[in-house]
Amino acid sequence: MSLYRNTVWFLKGLRHYCRSGYESASKHFVPEDLEVDVTGRHFMVTGGNSGIGKAAAKEIARRGGLVHLVCRNKDRAEEAKKEITTETDNQNVFIHILDMSDPKGIWEFAEQFKNEHRLNVLVNNAGCMVNQRELTKDGLEKNFATNTLGTYILTTALLPLLEREDDPRVITVSSGGMLVQKLDVSNLQSENVAFDGTMVYAQNKRQQVVMTEQWAKAHPSVHFSSMHPGWADTPAVRSSMPDFYEKMKDRLRTADQGADTVVWLAVSHEAGKQASGQFFQDRQPVPTHLPLAQTKSSPGDEEKLMQCLEELSQKFKPR
Repeated sequence: MSLYRNTVWFLKGLRHYCRSGYESASKHFVPEDLEVDVTGRHFMVTGGNSGIGKAAAKEIARRGGLVHLVCRNKDRAEEAKKEITTETDNQNVFIHILDMSDPKGIWEFAEQFKNEHRLNVLVNNAGCMVNQRELTKDGLEKNFATNTLGTYILTTALLPLLEREDDPRVITVSSGGMLVQKLDVSNLQSENVAFDGTMVYAQNKRQQVVMTEQWAKAHPSVHFSSMHPGWADTPAVRSSMPDFYEKMKDRLRTADQGADTVVWLAVSHEAGKQASGQFFQDRQPVPTHLPLAQTKSSPGDEEKLMQCLEELSQKFKPR
């Protein structure tokens, strides 16, 4: 079954996820969707110092949004801020230094942020793909800690702030790679099988899609979405998937093309009209499962994921 999933997924990717797929899809875009002024609205972009996060933050700033860049590396964050403010002439770009694999640090950051700022839109973009099993200082598998638990805690902690605002939105940058994975709540930290960083990452991205669906049901006043940016040429792809990059580099999307749907989901009026909880690619909701791939999970497993994340997150919440 995994061979079938991977084959179907790769063939789908060659058609839809590459630069040519974006160019084909973009012929049907409505340019007016992004001809908006979001002055007065506040946005947070995690992992905003490079790649898709920086590209999205730049386009949001270009449209007048106040942007909070949440980054792990201060020097790269400062460089990104300078680039964004220079190119957009928008000085309302602010830096926050945070390691998204540090659950206690995320709780503390969110509590302080809630006391000092407003927030209309959260873009969960930060992520990692570590190809050897590595534990954080808290004993958590690093991919899971960053991609899943970190995203869960930050979103959960900021929901009260978002719910105070008009038209609040949460966008999570997932991956089409999640299509090859069925949700597995029995092995969230990749302890029980041979470690494959690419598949662990794909499992994390499946978890993000399930989280988005569950949040949409639990918080109807907030518009939730997840999305696939396509196969884009970003620093993360070059460093984490060098073989894939070398084979596909002439076909990859640009970071701006990968970020297009993030921006559309964050700022356009049309995106807000879509049903909450969906998975998007090139400004369109798309299925979350491949045909005949047997990746659909039970409602019980999806609820168990949320329960496990809630219980684990509470262990790190400052008292």
